[in-house]
Amino acid sequence: MANTVAAGRRRSASSRYRWQRRARSAGLVLLSLFVLAYTLFPYYWAIVSSFRSGSQLLSSSLIPSFDLVHYKALLVDPVFVGSIINSLIVAGSTTIISLVLAAAAAYALGRLNFTGRQAMLMAILVVSIFPQIAVMSGMFELVRWFGLYNRVGSLVLAYLIFTVPFTVWVLTSFMREFPRELEEAAIMDGCSHWRILTRILLPLMGPALASTGLLAFILAWNEFLFALTFILSDENRTVPVAIGLISGNSRYEYPFGPVMAASIIVTLPLLVLVLIFQRRIVSGLTAGAVKG
Repeated sequence: MANTVAAGRRRSASSRYRWQRRARSAGLVLLSLFVLAYTLFPYYWAIVSSFRSGSQLLSSSLIPSFDLVHYKALLVDPVFVGSIINSLIVAGSTTIISLVLAAAAAYALGRLNFTGRQAMLMAILVVSIFPQIAVMSGMFELVRWFGLYNRVGSLVLAYLIFTVPFTVWVLTSFMREFPRELEEAAIMDGCSHWRILTRILLPLMGPALASTGLLAFILAWNEFLFALTFILSDENRTVPVAIGLISGNSRYEYPFGPVMAASIIVTLPLLVLVLIFQRRIVSGLTAGAVKG
C-alpha cells in the first residue's frame, strides 16, 4: 500500500514538472514572438509604406500594394544616387583607415608592455564617450584648417573620431586572447614586431576584423550630424542627409512614401555585407567566449 502511494506521488510530481516545463517553454516562445514582432514591425511598416502613394498612405492595411513609383523616382534622381556613392566612399574609407590604425594600436596596447599603456587605453575610452556635439566646433576648425570644408574628405576625417576608439578597444580585447607562445616563437625566428602583426596575428584576426569593420562601416554609414554640418552642396552629400532633405510636392505634404523607399534602398548595402560576412561576424563576436 505504501509503495502504491509513493508511486502515485512520484507520478503526480513528474506530471506537474512536465506541465511546468511546457508552460515555461510556451511562455518563452510567446515572449520571443512578441519581442520579434515588436522589433520587426516598424521595418515591415516601412516596407509597406514605401510601396504606397497618395491616399494609400492613410490606409492601415498590412498588405503592400507593390507600387514602385517611389523607387523609380529615387533611382533616376542623380542627387540621391550620388549620395549613395558618397556614403560608400566615406564609409568604406573610414572603415579601412580605422582598421589599419586600430590594428597597429591594438598590437601595441594588447601585446607590448610600456609605461602609460593603461592611461592610453583610458584616454581612448574617454574620447569615445564624448558626444558629437561636444567636439563639433573643434572638428569644424580642423576641417577648415585642412581645406576640406564641403568635401567628402572632411567626413572621413570627422568619422575617425568615433570609429578609431571603438575599433581600438574591440581589437585590443581580441589581441590579448592570443597565446604568448606565438610571439615568442616568431621572435626566436628573427621576426620584427611589424612582421609578427602582419604575417601572424592579422591572418588569425579575420573574424574580429570582419565584425569590427562592419560595425564601423554602419557607424559611418548612418552618421548625420557631421554630414549635415560639413557638407553644403548636393553632389557631396551622404545618404542620411539626402533622406532628411527629401521634400514633398508642396510645403504641406510630408514625403512619407519616398522617405520610406529611400530608407529601404539605403539598408540594402548593409544587408548584403551582413550576409557576405555572416559567418565571420558570428565567429568574431563569440571569439574568446570559451577558453580551454
